[in-house]
Amino acid sequence: MAEEALVRQARIDLAAVYRLLDRMGLNEGICNHLTALVPGTRDRFLCIRYGLLWSEVTASNLVLLDSAGRILEGEGPIETTAFEIHRAIHQADPVRYACVLHTHMPRASALCCLEPMALRMVHQNSCRFFRDVAYDAEFRGLVLDAAEGARIASALGGKSVLFHRAHGVIVCGPTIAAAFDALYYLERAAEVQLLAMGALGAGTALALISDETAAVVKAQMDAGKAEWAAQHLDAQKRGLARADPSFCE
Repeated sequence: MAEEALVRQARIDLAAVYRLLDRMGLNEGICNHLTALVPGTRDRFLCIRYGLLWSEVTASNLVLLDSAGRILEGEGPIETTAFEIHRAIHQADPVRYACVLHTHMPRASALCCLEPMALRMVHQNSCRFFRDVAYDAEFRGLVLDAAEGARIASALGGKSVLFHRAHGVIVCGPTIAAAFDALYYLERAAEVQLLAMGALGAGTALALISDETAAVVKAQMDAGKAEWAAQHLDAQKRGLARADPSFCE
């Protein structure tokens, strides 16, 4: 696929993810942010213009900016927290972190408000993230400078998911489809865990999956998840296109 077509596809896919997460109720007002590196680059990424509803995002109104914060295509402004968080994470590993999704999605964010702050291995969906979740217990307020962005990127420690105390989650992937698929299943895993915790009564406890079994299940999922993720996003885009194809504009 020619470079121009790859960039166009990245724009469509990222716009679709904004729309899908809006329909799923996993965003928050005009806040939170999703970015993707432009294919073939390591320092240019696509992001929402601050002030847009996620239901208003289209392939063409995504903003293209570089790691210095210069807007190369589209109209700003870009939210400062979006720029500082995403620039730092993309730069930390442009291959593994080609797509970075930051949300305050309710169930996973609820786990960020617990002590201990932990995704427990209680369900098949949980095992997908076995030993691939980092925890940042330092909440320092809004991310408004490069130093805090770099600290958060460092807190990821090479993992794909970060739980940030009193804040929300960051989910990363080598493709837009991979990051979307992971974020979707992370929220479902958090939902099951919270439901199970809420059902606990006297003399009961969470039934934890052993580390050995969790590792086996993760390996099984890792073997196929790139293909599954692509199929999942394609299916979601088909449904979205039937309801409102304007995300492709």
